[in-house]
Amino acid sequence: MSRYVIGVDVGTGSARAALFTLTGKMLASAVEPIQTWKPRPNFVEQSSEDIWQAIKTTVHAVMKESSVSEDSVVGISFDATCSLVVLDSNDKPLTVDIEGDNQRNIIVWMDHRALAETEEINSGGYDVLRYVGGKLSPEMETPKLKWLKTHLSQTWAKAEKFFDLADFLTYHCTGDDTRSLCTVVCKWTYLGHEGEHGKWDADYFKAIGLEDLADGRKIGTKVRPMGTSLGGLKQSIAEELGLTTNCKVGVGIIDAHAGGLGLLGAIWGGDSQGKEPSTAKLETALALIGGTSNCHMAVSLKAKYIEGIWGPYFGAMVPGMWLTEGGQSSAGSAIDHVIADHSNAPALNKLAESQGVTVYQLLNDEIERLRIEAGFASPAQLTKNLHFTADFLGNRSPNADPHACAVIDGLTLDESITSQALRYYATVQAVAYGTRDIVRAMNESGYQIDTMFVTGGGTKNPLWLQEHADAAGLTLILPQEPEAVLLGSAILAAAAAGEYGDLPAAMKAMSGRGQTVRPNPEVAAYHEEKFAIYRELYQQQQDRRKRMERFN
Repeated sequence: MSRYVIGVDVGTGSARAALFTLTGKMLASAVEPIQTWKPRPNFVEQSSEDIWQAIKTTVHAVMKESSVSEDSVVGISFDATCSLVVLDSNDKPLTVDIEGDNQRNIIVWMDHRALAETEEINSGGYDVLRYVGGKLSPEMETPKLKWLKTHLSQTWAKAEKFFDLADFLTYHCTGDDTRSLCTVVCKWTYLGHEGEHGKWDADYFKAIGLEDLADGRKIGTKVRPMGTSLGGLKQSIAEELGLTTNCKVGVGIIDAHAGGLGLLGAIWGGDSQGKEPSTAKLETALALIGGTSNCHMAVSLKAKYIEGIWGPYFGAMVPGMWLTEGGQSSAGSAIDHVIADHSNAPALNKLAESQGVTVYQLLNDEIERLRIEAGFASPAQLTKNLHFTADFLGNRSPNADPHACAVIDGLTLDESITSQALRYYATVQAVAYGTRDIVRAMNESGYQIDTMFVTGGGTKNPLWLQEHADAAGLTLILPQEPEAVLLGSAILAAAAAGEYGDLPAAMKAMSGRGQTVRPNPEVAAYHEEKFAIYRELYQQQQDRRKRMERFN
């Protein structure tokens, strides 16, 4: 009997599931939206019950589409956003919302309500901060936990378990309260390199006023690497999903890190099948997982401490290696916002609908028309007088500045599609320069990154792809399986089912290379100048903020 695995990905706006062969071929996939509440500025909330219902719908859909038998699915694993889930002593949802709605029991990763708590913790100079680039982000869990204790004391008193979303899902499916080394190291300040399986720093929790978490009982006393088997699905969950209790559940992972697994296995493309994967080879590559936000994953055999970039995280993606994680809190969301914020947006949407194409296609067509009209070999020069940064939700890396805002230099009163296309193009470039800035910081600290393995919605856009290659000056390699995040979860499922000797072996067997995009050397000097301006814009904004601090 053929054997298959299911990967489940819970992103910011939807849950997805896909069924894969053990060679990494996707046979079926499904997507279901999930509900999000934004009750006030900086507050973003979701429901664990709503997310579970969406997962059930997608798993049933892929089983129906693929027509495989339930007995043939040997493994399932989950990736999810690094969002905080709160449960009571009966495993029921507890509110994280000021209004008291218990269904809203998740503080979403992009929620920035805990800015003050983040700054308070960062001012303490705690040793655990060495492993997050020197500063916590409000996207991480301990500031959110501190906010809950301060502002929702009733929830805090009733809370029995706090989970990262991926860990909630594996607990829900198995009843096993094992936490992922990925989630707790990257977002909870767990010290994965200490001892056999890592440890919590109890003194840190006591120092920041979260002494009731110091024993680890509510946040996890058992931590294991991603893809470790947690046993089979509970009977009730197997029935809900239409699977069997023989389907093994793998320890989960953060969504971007699943993408890293799905991408970086392709670095061994061309190696002989019998040859064991060399993890050292991974140090020359970066995995870029694009979406609402961008994540940039690099791994090394030795720890690299880079100010302003998360990590080093031990064992948080590839076992035995240290992870360095850069990121942009607004990437795809920045591009979409700039398009929607233009006065021509309603007309553009109407035109796209009438022609049955996307707004990106229409804007790309306009950029190409402008290039031909100007007589340029490359469209890059069209933005020579338009300079953007894309820090609409702060700068996650390499500046670790949650107060940063986007800067736009060069606007006119033009309300046409031409103006809209140029602003869109300049934003794509700004996102690409943000990636270049992250790679610069990594390479200055010992990495030798010359290739990016990329996945995400942006990779379906040829302009986005070429601009990232050109602006960053790196070769881009797309995965053979475009849905690399789902593939990453499937790789964990295959490892949990015992189909491969270890995680790197599963990565190599199930990943492959697709399209290659090389940088255009003719625009290298142009992007060098534009990148310098990009960095100047951020520094100038920082200087202005300092000048105005006395008026707070």
